Amino acid sequence: MGLGLAKADYYATLSVGREASAEDLKKAYRTLAMKHHPDRNPGDKGAEAKFKELNEAYDILKDDQKRGAYDRYGHAAFEQGGGPAPGGFGTGGLGDIFDQMFGEMSGRGGRGRARSGADLRTQIEIDLSAAFAGTKTELRVPTRVRCDTCAGTGSEGKTDAATCGTCRGAGKVQAQQGFFLIERTCPTCGGAGRVVKNPCKVCQGAGTVAREKTLQVTVPAGVEDGTRIRLTGEGEAGPPGTSAGDLYVHIAIRPHELFQRDGSNLYCRVPVSMAQAALGADIEVPVIDGSRARLKIPVGTQTGSQFQLRGKGFSVLRSAARGDMVVQVAVETPQNLTRRQRELLTEFAAAGSEKGNPESEGFFAKVSTFFDGLKG
Repeated sequence: MGLGLAKADYYATLSVGREASAEDLKKAYRTLAMKHHPDRNPGDKGAEAKFKELNEAYDILKDDQKRGAYDRYGHAAFEQGGGPAPGGFGTGGLGDIFDQMFGEMSGRGGRGRARSGADLRTQIEIDLSAAFAGTKTELRVPTRVRCDTCAGTGSEGKTDAATCGTCRGAGKVQAQQGFFLIERTCPTCGGAGRVVKNPCKVCQGAGTVAREKTLQVTVPAGVEDGTRIRLTGEGEAGPPGTSAGDLYVHIAIRPHELFQRDGSNLYCRVPVSMAQAALGADIEVPVIDGSRARLKIPVGTQTGSQFQLRGKGFSVLRSAARGDMVVQVAVETPQNLTRRQRELLTEFAAAGSEKGNPESEGFFAKVSTFFDGLKG
């Protein structure tokens, strides 16, 4: 009789040390399970076997009592039970990993609980002004809602649902695993505790039907691009006896033709004429709230000069405060000059001096020094 292969150490399977914390175990398992999941490796028997090993190892080590038994007795602690009880991750899809891993924290998909309806995700696009002031928008979402014909029971008649023979109405089943009695969601009824004998002809026993739902979404003032809004219970309706999932609305903000946003601050590039920049001027600039603000342009203002208008910026989320607006000046060189304008500019240039252009004076002084150095 040949000897069987020794089972790999669970810690080695997950590539962690024996002192690993619960969080370390979860991170290691999540990374490796995603890598070796059969959905990502179709037809790869090695990946499938590795995925099963990972599930078995994590199922033991994530439970404090089972981990303690394993640390003390090794695999022998579970030999009589034949390894982890059925009903683990299986190969149903990548979503199963997260349903199992986070189910207990979210109250969904955990052991002994009926699975709720699926969460939905969608996106809406708004302009910057709407993000500043906040807005309400209608959203049409294709989803699954409770079947009106059977009131979500999935049964053709009121008495067509029978107690599940597998779990006897408990919605949970128990399995012996080594020294432990493990409780899991019933695979027959999905945790509902009953099965439908005569399915509803409209929903085919699912208790839900496909339908487009219209919702009103409130977007708060100060929202940022990429913000996610959660609408509890507005996802897909779940199987009979379960709650609906949630709807997650992702916000995309369109670029604005005048303003660029940086957190709670706004930037606005404002062109001014050469005469305004040279002589100074009082100008009006637009503000995101639809008003105007007066800005004093000092004498001799250069392109790129910035001026800060306090409290004229963007809304701060969940606050009455506002950021600042930064105005960046761009001095325009006139084009398509008339003959008289050319004459005036020629006279201006002839009457000018280098001292009126300090930046040019400094630059060309450096140029002269540069060439003198080359000659030396």
